[in-house]
Amino acid sequence: MVKLIYLVIDGAADKIQDSPTSLELARTPGLDQLAKISIGGLVYTIGPGIAPESDCAVLSILGYNPHIHYTGRGPLEALGVGIRIREEYEVAFRANFATIDPNTLRIIDRRVKRSLTSNEASILAKALDNLDLGKYDAYVRVIATIGHRAVVIIGSKTHKLSDMVENTDPAYRRRGRISIAVKHYKPYIVMPKPLDNSNEAKVTAELVSIFTRRSIEILDNHPVNIERSNKGFLKANAILLRDAGNKLPKIKPINDLFGRKFGGLAEMPVEIGIARLLGMKVIERPPLPSKEEDYRIRLEEALKLLKEVDVVYVHLKGPDEPAHDGDQEGKIKAIEMIDKYFVQPLINNIDLSEVGVLVTSDHATPPKTKAHTDDPVPFILAWHKLKPDGIRRFTEIECREKGSLGAIKHGYELLPKILNIINSM
Repeated sequence: MVKLIYLVIDGAADKIQDSPTSLELARTPGLDQLAKISIGGLVYTIGPGIAPESDCAVLSILGYNPHIHYTGRGPLEALGVGIRIREEYEVAFRANFATIDPNTLRIIDRRVKRSLTSNEASILAKALDNLDLGKYDAYVRVIATIGHRAVVIIGSKTHKLSDMVENTDPAYRRRGRISIAVKHYKPYIVMPKPLDNSNEAKVTAELVSIFTRRSIEILDNHPVNIERSNKGFLKANAILLRDAGNKLPKIKPINDLFGRKFGGLAEMPVEIGIARLLGMKVIERPPLPSKEEDYRIRLEEALKLLKEVDVVYVHLKGPDEPAHDGDQEGKIKAIEMIDKYFVQPLINNIDLSEVGVLVTSDHATPPKTKAHTDDPVPFILAWHKLKPDGIRRFTEIECREKGSLGAIKHGYELLPKILNIINSM
C-alpha cells in the first residue's frame, strides 16, 4: 500500500486576482520540485462563498462534510486541551485575549498585537478560571493555550444551555454553526444575542454577557496587565468569544472511513482536537521559537509516524499569522522557511515511488484582506507513478491553468479523490 504525507500549509494561498501572490513571490525549490512531478488543481475548502475558519476547513479537507458534521469550534478546541464538555450543560468557545477600551468596549487589537506570551496568558486565565457567574448556578472555565489564544467553557450545574448564541468577536459571524470571516465590521465587542427563541439560548447569551463584563473588570487591573502597560505593551484586558458548541460531532473514525491508518502531527489545539476526534494517532508538538528547529523536529516526528501509519497529516501554521497582520513579506518568509526546513528535507528522506505527498492549504489568507477568504486554494499530489500535469510551481495560477483535476467545489471531496487515484494505480 502506498503511503501518503498530507501537508497542510495554513493560510498559504492568496487571491488569484492579487497576482503576484505570496506563493508566486516565495522562493520554494522544494515545493516546485514536488509540483513538477504532480497532478493538481484548486479546491474550495468548504465551498464557494464561504470564508472558512481553520477548524471546519480542516474537518472538510479530511473528508467530512462540515454542513453535516460540524458542531462548533469550541468543543474541538476543548478536546485539544484534553477536556470533553458536559453536553447540554456546558458550551465551549474559542477565545482570544484582546485589547479594548474598557469604557466603550472598542477593540484596539483583537490579538494584543500577538505580544502576549503563553505564560502571561496562563496567569490571566487562572484569574478567571472557575469564576462563579452569580446566576443559574453557572460557572466558567478558562484555559490558555498558545499566545493570545484560549478556550472558554461556560457551564451550569442545573440549567441546560445552548450553543445558539452570537459571537462576541465581531470579526466572525455565525452562519448556522459555521463562523465566517467578516471583511468589514465595527470594532466593538458584541454583547451576544440568542440565535433562536429557546430559553437555553437566552440563558446562555445572558451568561456570556456577564462573563464578558466581569472578565474586563478583572483583567484590566490585573498585575500582569499593569506591568505590561508600564513597559509600553498593550493590555490583554478582554476575552473575545466565538464558535460556540455544546457537543462533539458524532463521527465515523477516519481509519474506518478510508480503510487506512491515519496519524496526525499538529501544534494548535483545534487541529489536535480534530485529530483526536477522528481517531488518529496524534503527535502533539507545541511550536518552538526557532522555526528551523521547530520544522526539523516536526519532520523527524512525521517520518517516525509514517512507519506506523498509512497517512500522516501534518499541519504547519506559519504563513497564516503574518497574513492576518497584512505582512506579505512576513508571509513570503514563512512559506520559504517551511520549504527550506520541512519540504526540502522531506523530499530527501522519502522515496517518492513509495510515498505520495499531497500539499494544500486549509484556506486563503490574503495579506491585502488580512482575513480568511472564500478563494480556492491550490493542491498538488506528487508521486512518481503519476503522469505529471506540467505544473512548474506550487502556485494558485499554475494549479488552476495546468492542474488536470480542475476546481473541486467542496473540500470534503478532495481526500477521497486523491486516495481513489492512488488506489487505482
